[in-house]
Formats: sequence, C-alpha cells, structure tokens
Amino acid sequence: MTQVTAVTTAVDTHCPYCALQCGMRLDGARVSPRDFPVNDGGLCQKGWTSGELLRNPSRLTTPLVRVDGELRPASWDDALDLVARRLAGLRAEHGADSVAVFGGGGLTNEKAYLLGKFARVALGTSQIDYNGRFCMSSAAAAGIRAFGADRGMPFPVTDLAGADAILLAGANPAETMPPFLQHLRGAELIVVDPRRTATAEQAALHLAPAPGTDLALALGILHAVVADGYLKQSYVDERTTGFAEVWRIVASWWPEYAERVTGVAAADQRKAAALLAGARNAYVLTARGTEQHATGTANVGAWINLALALGLPGREGSGFGCLTGQGNGQGGREHGQKADQLPGYRKIDDPAAREYVAGVWGVPEETLPGPGRSATELLDALGREDGPKGLLVFGSNVVVSAPRSSGVQERLSAVDFLVVADFVLSETAAMADVVLPVTQWAEEDGTLTNLEGRILLRRKSIDAPSGVRTDLDVISGLASRLGQPAERFPVDAESVFTELRVASKGGVADYSGVSYERLRSGEALHWPVPAEDHPGTPRMFLDRFAHPDGRARFVPVDHSGPAELPDAEFPLQATTGRVLQHYQSGAQTRRIAELLDVVPEAFVEVHPDTAARHGLAEGDLARVRSRRGETTARVRCVGTLRPDLVFLPFHFPGEGRANLLTNPALDPVSRMPEFKVCAVSLSPLEGASA
Repeated sequence: MTQVTAVTTAVDTHCPYCALQCGMRLDGARVSPRDFPVNDGGLCQKGWTSGELLRNPSRLTTPLVRVDGELRPASWDDALDLVARRLAGLRAEHGADSVAVFGGGGLTNEKAYLLGKFARVALGTSQIDYNGRFCMSSAAAAGIRAFGADRGMPFPVTDLAGADAILLAGANPAETMPPFLQHLRGAELIVVDPRRTATAEQAALHLAPAPGTDLALALGILHAVVADGYLKQSYVDERTTGFAEVWRIVASWWPEYAERVTGVAAADQRKAAALLAGARNAYVLTARGTEQHATGTANVGAWINLALALGLPGREGSGFGCLTGQGNGQGGREHGQKADQLPGYRKIDDPAAREYVAGVWGVPEETLPGPGRSATELLDALGREDGPKGLLVFGSNVVVSAPRSSGVQERLSAVDFLVVADFVLSETAAMADVVLPVTQWAEEDGTLTNLEGRILLRRKSIDAPSGVRTDLDVISGLASRLGQPAERFPVDAESVFTELRVASKGGVADYSGVSYERLRSGEALHWPVPAEDHPGTPRMFLDRFAHPDGRARFVPVDHSGPAELPDAEFPLQATTGRVLQHYQSGAQTRRIAELLDVVPEAFVEVHPDTAARHGLAEGDLARVRSRRGETTARVRCVGTLRPDLVFLPFHFPGEGRANLLTNPALDPVSRMPEFKVCAVSLSPLEGASA
C-alpha cells in the first residue's frame, strides 16, 4: 500500500472532483469538511472518501516503458530521454503537427497553461485540445455569442439562495454535486430532464422532453413569455439587441406546437413561464443534459434567449449561468490547452493576442502555430496519413470518456508513439508506450477556478510517494530535452502562476491581479482581477455586457432535432450521465471500495414495460447496441422513465462502456459531440443470467 506522509499539520484545501470545489481539510489522508461558501461544511460521498485515493495500492510510482509488448519499469531519465527522442524524430520526419497533446479539465491552471505553452513553443504543434471539449464547449460558445465572455456562472453560487424560481435545464446536481442543492432550497425549481432524476423529484415542476428536443421546449416557453405578457420590454430595449430576429422564429412555436415535438404539455410550458416571470429573483441554469448535443450551442442559446427576454442576466439577484462539470473546467479552458486559444481566454488567430503572448514567452510571433483540431477530430485523426503520429495525454482517460470509444481505441493503437501521464494505470495509460507517474491533488500546490469563476488555491498536504513527479516537472524535463531553456518552463507552481498572471493580463480572463499571497490570505477573487489592488469581479455584466456596445445579443436559433433518430432496427433512444458514487471515466472512484461496492458495474435504466417488450427483467444482463457498437449492462427497471428512453452511466470500462454507443456527430460551433442522445436497440445478452 502506498505510504502517505503528512507534510505539516492539517491543511485547508479543496475536493479533487467537480467544479463546485468544496472546501475541506486534510490531515494526511483524513478528510474533514470546513466552512466554505459553495459547500458550507457539506461534502458528497465522493468528497468524504477522496482521501482513499492518496493511499490506493494501484498507485503508479515508477515510469513504465513498453518493451516487447509489455510495460516494464524504467528510470525517469531513460523514460524522458526516450520520449524526447521519439518526439523529435517524428517532428523531423513528418513536421511539427505530427505530434499532438491532449489535456484535461481537471488539470490545475498552472498545468493547463504550461501544457499549452509546451505544445506551441517546445513542440511547435497546433494539435492540442482537451477533454473539456466534451464538457463545457457548447455553453462557452453560446455565452461568448450572447454576452461577449464565457464565465460559467457570472455570479457567486451563494446568490442562488435568494432566488424565488430557478430553471435547471439538463442538470442533476442531487447526484453530480449534492452540496449545491442547499443553495436552491428557497426557490421553486423547474427541472428540464427526460428522466425523473433525484433532482427532478425535488422540483415544483418537472418538464420531461423527448431526448434531443430541449431547444423546441425553450422556444415554446419563450413564446409563452411573450404571448402571456411577461416580456421585459424595457430591459430588451436598453440592454440587448436582436430580439426581433429571434421572435420571427419563436412566433411560430406556440406551446401547443412545442408540445407535439417535445411531449411537454403546453400548460406546463406556460406554468414555467409564469413561475419565472412572477419571481422577484430568478435564474436559468444549464448543464450537460442540454449542452452535449450536436445542436448544443443552439440549445444553450435558446435558454439564454429565454433568460434575456425575462430580463435576468446582468441583474443582481437574477441571471443565467451554466454548471461547470470538471474540477477545473472553467480555468482549464482559459489558459491555452484548447485548440483555438492562448492564455487569458485570448484567440490564437488574433494578431494582437499572438504578439502579446509571444512577447511574454520570449519567442517570435510567427513561430506560434495557428488553431488545431478539436478534441474529437484530433482523436479521430491519430495515426492517419494527414494526422498526428504521436500523442501525449495529461489528465484524461479518453478510452472510456470519448464518444464512439471503440474508434478512439483503434486510433490510439494506430499511432507510432503514445505517452500518458497519470497516477494510476487507467485504460488509456494501459495502451501507452510510455507511462509517466505523476502527483495527484493533495501532493502539490496549484490553483483551480471553480464554477463561479473564483480562483482557488489547492494546497499540498502530503508528500508524493518516492519516484513520482509533478506534471510541471515532466513538462519541464521534456522541454529541456527538446532544446528549450530551463527557465522557460519552471517546475514550481507559484512561479508558473506568476507567469500566467502576466500572460493573461488584458485578456477576457484576466488573472494579473491574483497572487498566491492573496489566495493564501483567504481573499475571494473572481476573475477578472486586473490589478493587485482590485477586489475581483464576483458579479459580471451588472453595468454592461462584454460586447463592444455593452449589450447582450439575442441569437436566432431553431429546432432541428438529434443527429440520428430511432428506426425499426434501433427503436429506442439512449442518453448517458453520471451517478452519485462515480466521477467522469471512473479512473479514480472505481478504485475506492466504498464507492465501487454501491455501484460496481455498468447498468442500463429501462422502463419496466420496455424491458418486458424486449425480453428483459430486473437484474438481467442486456445488450445495448447502436450504429457504432454495443455495450453490456445490468438492467434496472425504473417506472418513471420514458418508455422510449434508456439511460447508461459512462463511468465503466471494457464492455460496459456507454461511449461504445455514443454518436461523435459534432456541434458546428463548439465541436461538442452528441453524448446525450443516440438510437439503440435492446436485447438479452445471450447465455447470460441474473
């Protein structure tokens, strides 16, 4: 078992899981809650058991190099020398874009920043993206179009406690971030979800649209807002543009028509409009359920249009926001590990941004590459004639988490050279040519930015096992072996953050006024923080939105439906999501016995009548098949589920991967895959018994 050594006394830090980033105290590996605004002393089951990760026996403590088909222990120098030599060889033979980098939304700001710099400066490649493309990209794209800037929640979480009504579209925080629910207790909840989730059970009004019809529902509710006299005309006139163009589409979406498309009663659509309009303070919040579609940007845009029509964004006590999923899903998309981005949320094809960041990095502007492929497109290009021949993965388990995961597995097998940095042998790491063991959350300092745009300092509380290095150390070691000056890639997190501050200065996500000293002192700093004496910006858009004219944009969007529909061969629709006990690909939570005992295997939720029609009963093993592949899952009969729908959690590996089924069809703006709906068939698994 891995030895855990306390560094000092108990340390105040933050949970390693979701973007709520609950405050906790660590004493060695022992977790206790602490008062912090987002969780107010509460933790979910994952947070309570997070200390078990620090002494897990499956922990990697030495580099592994594949020899004769097997991963064998190697020294750090040998492993890094091999990686640098192979990367340099690929670049020399095939060009800089022959090497790709794939990051993660759980990496600290410092890691995300240095990884983006490493890709563009040390490798010179444009081929870098991250798994946040699977999580927040649609909401980010819609927010930028509407408001001119993307901060998931442009107000503190605690503001929600003063709301009278809150609409949650595609969000199930009762299972994904339970401490969040305490902020919703005073409001009438309207929950939009095709499933009767634990969150929907607490709602005053549950709207259950057919999968892939979220946008049509938003249009129907917006029509009711206008037709029933709830439009905030003065706000629309003074603070927005584009409503007339939106209304030309919405005018034809009577709630009765939307009911035919969505299955949600027109009366319930009108009730939702009335609840929101009648509230003194109200919020519209979205999450993955409405975002992870091939129309995800348009879906979120429709909910933003509803919020704007009600006069909510940019008003204290009301607003629009999206619930970020991964621990650093917000900060991870701000500082350069995304294909089209430079630090500070700058665009990589903006000449002024390129010139400024190149100056900070001390390199000629013309040496910086342009935009690269998005995550799904990058993974699909691996090993192809015009695609990358080598891949470095930091903080992601794409074999489980990416859409059409059997295809991703094939592409990883096709690359000439695969390197994975992780603290356990994940399903992706098990395929690598080189595995580099890195520190985990409590073994290093670093900052993260939570779902409300607050920059947090996650502090080191224990020493890492002997033989383990930080991701920053790995990046620096590779950069120096590729000919970069050592000072260009520091290994100390605070030093990296000091440089990040300068690189972000003047950008949309300006961290230049943030310092470790201010964070250690307990200051609550929400970006932008443009100066060291600036108090931060907990509430954005109160005076103006981030567009040049200060106005928010109504964006015309219309319903087109999911990328594929059921047919005779695939008569049902499948949707995916999370359960309380597990997180993301499960690489962490499946290693904690207390969590795995509760949910030990993949399952599929099915309405009892649907199960019976397909020859299945509670506890049977089912074969769920789509046009891309099939998965095996244990049947759970759920009487509240729509008869045309099945649900699978995506945390499990092997034959239980939900993402063997999912559709890689991409949103044209965000390049988000369509995780939330695909056509499937259901049948008993031959030769299986309960």
